[in-house]
Amino acid sequence: MAEEKKAVATRDSYGAALVELGKEHDDIVVLDADLAAATKTGVFKKEFPERHIDCGIAECNMAGIAAGLSTCGKVPFMSTFAMFAAGRAFEQVRNSIGYPHLNVKIGATHAGISVGEDGATHQCNEDLALMRAIPGMVVINPSDDIEAKAAVRAAYEYVGPVYMRFGRLAVPVINDNEDYKFEIGKGVQLKNGRDLTIIATGLTVAPSLEVAKRFEEEGISVRVINIHTIKPLDEEIVIKAAEETGRIFTVEEHSIIGGLGSAVAEVVAENKPVKVTRMGIRDTFGESGPAKELLKKYKLDADGIYEQINKELK
Repeated sequence: MAEEKKAVATRDSYGAALVELGKEHDDIVVLDADLAAATKTGVFKKEFPERHIDCGIAECNMAGIAAGLSTCGKVPFMSTFAMFAAGRAFEQVRNSIGYPHLNVKIGATHAGISVGEDGATHQCNEDLALMRAIPGMVVINPSDDIEAKAAVRAAYEYVGPVYMRFGRLAVPVINDNEDYKFEIGKGVQLKNGRDLTIIATGLTVAPSLEVAKRFEEEGISVRVINIHTIKPLDEEIVIKAAEETGRIFTVEEHSIIGGLGSAVAEVVAENKPVKVTRMGIRDTFGESGPAKELLKKYKLDADGIYEQINKELK
């Protein structure tokens, strides 16, 4: 019953995690591009004003500053909207951070169509594809508050460039169990099943669990896998699902081109060819509107995911 669960926006989790890490490690420096209130790095600024740098509306320059700081023993977290972190600053992220494989963490908030009323220009549905293509870049898309906080900590502990994707919309907390463990590059099987597998990432994980329960009531056994790390992808969990269930559906709040769906399809095609159906944004731009209405229109809520899978199965 997801509606009864506590809901938290992962951008809030990001800000909270930075503060906690900042208390433990004095080498953390947070950079923002005039959006600290929105990206939630403002809470870090309040706690550690001397370790927060507002670079102004100059995202490309921010990437260069972060790169420089990382060569001086600092661990910089550069933050802005996904559209600007992955889109506007792509060249600097590629050449100044990715190419020299520097220890820079990118906290990209307001990703996907759930940015809502900000519209197509700000709804980045291409960031996972862009960042995934940069050699050596780790790409993480957490599903809830608990996973987001764990991801920020894991990113700090990892030496090298990391891209983290966070959302504006509050999402249900689904990983509130004692045995939850976050590990970069390791998928999490949330539910076992034998007839088909749903592989989801980010805010689509919670509705995918709802869909699995719905199918279970109809006698269809559905496995649900949460892929929080798009790169490096957990190939083992994907191949096992292909072998044991024979049918895979991927779901993401991102273009079906170049993101989770593409990554899964590549692994399946090379190792255990079974049919893979990609669900996400279908080669189109977003539009302005309330986040939940947009998720409904683009069939990324529970009803939409269920409808798409049901149509395929029939």
